[in-house]
Amino acid sequence: MSKLDTELQAPKTGIAGIKQNFQKDIVSGFLVFLIALPLCLGIAMACGYPAIAGIFSAIIGAVFASFISNSELTIKGPAAGLIVIAIGAITEFGFTGGQDPAADLHAYQLVLGIGVAAGCIQIIFGLLRVGSLGEFFPLSVVHGMLAAIGIIIILKQFPIVMGGNADGEPFELLFSVPAKIIHMNPCIAAIGAGSLAIMFGIPLIKNSYVKMIPTPMLVLLFAIPLGIYFNISHEHVYSFEGHEYKVDEEFLVTVPGNMFKAMTHPDFSSLLTFSGWKWVIMFALIGSLESLLSAKAIDIIDPWKRKTNLDRDMLAVGIANTVCAFVGGLPVISEIVRSKANIDNGARTRFANLYHGLFLLLFVGSVPFLLHHIPLAALAAMLVYTGFQLTAPREYFHVYSIGRIQLFIFVVTVIAVLATDLIIGIAVGIGIKLLIHYLNGTPLRSFFKLYLDVVQINDDTCTIKVAQSINFSNWLPFKRLVEKAGLAQNKNVEVDLADTVMVDHSVMKKLHEMTDEFRQEGLKLEVIGLDDHKPLSSHPLCIHRRGFEKIRRIIIFTDSCLQSLLEHELNYHGVRDFTTIVCGGYLGSSKRDRVRIEVLALPEKAEHILDQLRKEILPKFGKKYRIRTFVENVAVVMPDYTHVKRSNSWLRLAELPTTTKKLQHQ
Repeated sequence: MSKLDTELQAPKTGIAGIKQNFQKDIVSGFLVFLIALPLCLGIAMACGYPAIAGIFSAIIGAVFASFISNSELTIKGPAAGLIVIAIGAITEFGFTGGQDPAADLHAYQLVLGIGVAAGCIQIIFGLLRVGSLGEFFPLSVVHGMLAAIGIIIILKQFPIVMGGNADGEPFELLFSVPAKIIHMNPCIAAIGAGSLAIMFGIPLIKNSYVKMIPTPMLVLLFAIPLGIYFNISHEHVYSFEGHEYKVDEEFLVTVPGNMFKAMTHPDFSSLLTFSGWKWVIMFALIGSLESLLSAKAIDIIDPWKRKTNLDRDMLAVGIANTVCAFVGGLPVISEIVRSKANIDNGARTRFANLYHGLFLLLFVGSVPFLLHHIPLAALAAMLVYTGFQLTAPREYFHVYSIGRIQLFIFVVTVIAVLATDLIIGIAVGIGIKLLIHYLNGTPLRSFFKLYLDVVQINDDTCTIKVAQSINFSNWLPFKRLVEKAGLAQNKNVEVDLADTVMVDHSVMKKLHEMTDEFRQEGLKLEVIGLDDHKPLSSHPLCIHRRGFEKIRRIIIFTDSCLQSLLEHELNYHGVRDFTTIVCGGYLGSSKRDRVRIEVLALPEKAEHILDQLRKEILPKFGKKYRIRTFVENVAVVMPDYTHVKRSNSWLRLAELPTTTKKLQHQ
């Protein structure tokens, strides 16, 4: 067997797989460990947890996921996406940010009780096989939620980069940014700003030697020596530009000498309160959603296209989270950035995840004192960069490319999350999306119910005919039907959408993904019947709606002697849909034979016709024959217009007023 054939074969599993892939997996595990170490510390502290809690989570997540889940390349650990929930929960239970250590410890223990309950719910999710939970939420709402989380992370961590603190709600923090910069601690800000420059600058460098070292590790190699140079570990006051500033150990990571003595156990009295269960639901739902989406995303870029059993993965995450909360750790999920690095570093199996956790255990267990030299500003800079990745401008442009409706839902979700919280923000986003679907003609009865018919064409193919509408809210039963009719029976499937009023963007995207799944199994999934649907943007996966087509109606009144000329001009320019009505009229005191020519045309062609009238007809005949032209926008059921080729070089798009307008001739 050639080397190429060996590379293309999926790696072995079990004991043989461990031996076969040990070298590549352990190298990748070590490189991911270098990335995970500072991020785990930073995420834990951003959540209000002790720094060591992030290490607990990564180790436990790596061990349990490696043996329970079949997700081969995902890295399990604490993720920035849960910072907003964790800090919100611990703050509600009395966290003071170090001002009252006893109150902080009690708040920490209360949140650990919430973590245990959330982990148990995730275990139930896995046992009940609800791993498809992530399929329910519309994509624009999910992306809006993640973008809002990114903004909150930036707003919470930027003050720490500047050497200050981050108290307040998102909009308060946004308006306080100038003050944080003006009142920054220069030494700490130098570390933070330099770390930010590295995080944002290194990805722009193409040199392969520079890219060999993970960017978070480069930040530590910069920040730790600079912190030692500024003597941050010793409390002192220094002067800069006539102002005095204080530095001490509070600007450095605090870790215990013995990690096992740092284990903290939960206080379950938080579960006796309404707010406690609110946070349980948020941890369970948002954590599960993020983990499922990350696992699916990594499956797509898996070189061997292996598929994660999402129910089994949910079970693994739930067990890991329950154990984490019992010993003082953060919730864990499938983490997308570290998982992507795992693939890039050449990992083959899930044991790369295990090795990265063992490296963390070995390092923190043997040399914990080294972690104390890490400046908090450097960790905050890493999280600012992570938050920026979640809410980068490209995300907004990408959503806009899908359609203005999706951008509107996306932005509304972002604002709602920033103004309230995650659950309310997501609910608002979903509500807005349902309202938009209703306004676009989706019948209320089809929001959560499917109207379809399954037709067997031959032994190899079946057709599923869908009526009413198909959208994110009724996608799950439809997906199960397609899988049962196709993948389970090894048959090709045709999805006929001709009788639908509207097809959602989320459904278009997921049908596209299912097409790839069928192709990997040697089958074919084909979507047909969209010829009479109008795409609401140029993106191939945007909303497709059947119904009214906006066109222009041009009405021309003139003397009957110009009838032949005008009809010839219309025919010459490809206009076939017009009506001529003979009527009468007066020019002064004399009665004249008049005609009314009514034209229906697409906006582009209508504008071209009007240009010809302005330039050729009106200057020559307008005054003598009293030509009067009126234009209005109309909405008609005219699916044939969706087939008109709109790329002709002579067509020109120009907006006309929506109200009727009388053309003035020269």
